[in-house]
Amino acid sequence: MNYRNLLVNYPIVRKLSILQFVAYFGAWFSNVAIYTMLVNFGSTAFAISLVTAMHLIPAIVIAPLSGAIIDRFRIKSLMLTLLFIELIMTLLLLTIDDKSELWLLMIFIFIRMGSASMFFSTEMSLLPKLVSGRALQKANEIHSIIWSFTYAAGMAASGIIVNLYGVKTAIIIDALFFISAIILFLNIEFKVDIIHTKEKISSMIKDGFIYLKNNKVVLHLILLHSSVGLTSFDTLVTLLAKNEYKYVIAVPLSIGITNAVRALALMVGPLFITNKVNKDTLSLIFIFQGLAIIAWGLLQFNFYIALIAVFFTGFTTTTIWSYTYALLQEKVEQKYLGRVISYNDMIFMLSNVITTFFIGIMADLISLELITIIIGCAFFVVAIYYKRIKDWI
Repeated sequence: MNYRNLLVNYPIVRKLSILQFVAYFGAWFSNVAIYTMLVNFGSTAFAISLVTAMHLIPAIVIAPLSGAIIDRFRIKSLMLTLLFIELIMTLLLLTIDDKSELWLLMIFIFIRMGSASMFFSTEMSLLPKLVSGRALQKANEIHSIIWSFTYAAGMAASGIIVNLYGVKTAIIIDALFFISAIILFLNIEFKVDIIHTKEKISSMIKDGFIYLKNNKVVLHLILLHSSVGLTSFDTLVTLLAKNEYKYVIAVPLSIGITNAVRALALMVGPLFITNKVNKDTLSLIFIFQGLAIIAWGLLQFNFYIALIAVFFTGFTTTTIWSYTYALLQEKVEQKYLGRVISYNDMIFMLSNVITTFFIGIMADLISLELITIIIGCAFFVVAIYYKRIKDWI
């Protein structure tokens, strides 16, 4: 099973992949605009980290409810509704004009990212119902490669658009991507059984937590997957652009190029190492991830040299994400997939939020270089943790 075979033999995966491409491109396209807006407003490091965290917190807050909703309602209607909400919230970003409206910006981001999070969880709970085994792992990898490519292309294109035409233009273009995603989704047909048709939402939430409590291996896999949250570098990249690189290159270009280089690695990495990853080599991949982040920290003094290290910080991240996700999906009973995937995304996003606030708070106390090195060392701890639980998986 390779990517071509999967896309040819499973038309539904191909159609969902095209949808992902358009929807995710839109999701990332406005990020440079938002961070550039914050820099233009003269926002503090903590304010930037707070807005960044607002991209992540919704998945934590709504996870128990969204998991039950995913398992309870028809998937297509739910996903279509979520796309419409993302479109509306994107258009409302056009109303933000000055620093005094940051609270309103955070509300819009919260609602938009809450919808995006539920959309993602719905799709990731849908995939195991359509494919399994090696095909599922490859579908996850395609999903992650699309995410990485759109992250790279979206950030890079947005950086150029924001630099040439301004924040508002980038947001309008972003809205057009969501409109396109809605049109594409209306033409996708799939049918999956709804196991829970009469259970109360509250009962399903409780039952989901009981399932987690009784399945320790699932909990360990959720924690292992959450390690990818340590690579939440948006705040770090923005602070480097704001404090260090603004004398070398324009802020939006610095943010866009840095994220694009890392995302390029997220996309091409699996092409080289996907067939080498297994339960025995995963610990080595964690160690490589940590070493790459440490190297980036040591090279941050020069924007262009640092880009080389930035590339390697993303080289193994996609593989870690997709492989640990597939391990989790395979271990969960189908009737609990929506809830467990949502809980997994909750813990994953919590890891992102902790990393984001750690960067924002510590930026006033120690250098960005040291912050980066500490994050890199955390992956050595993850490698040790994995070796301890490997035999249970």
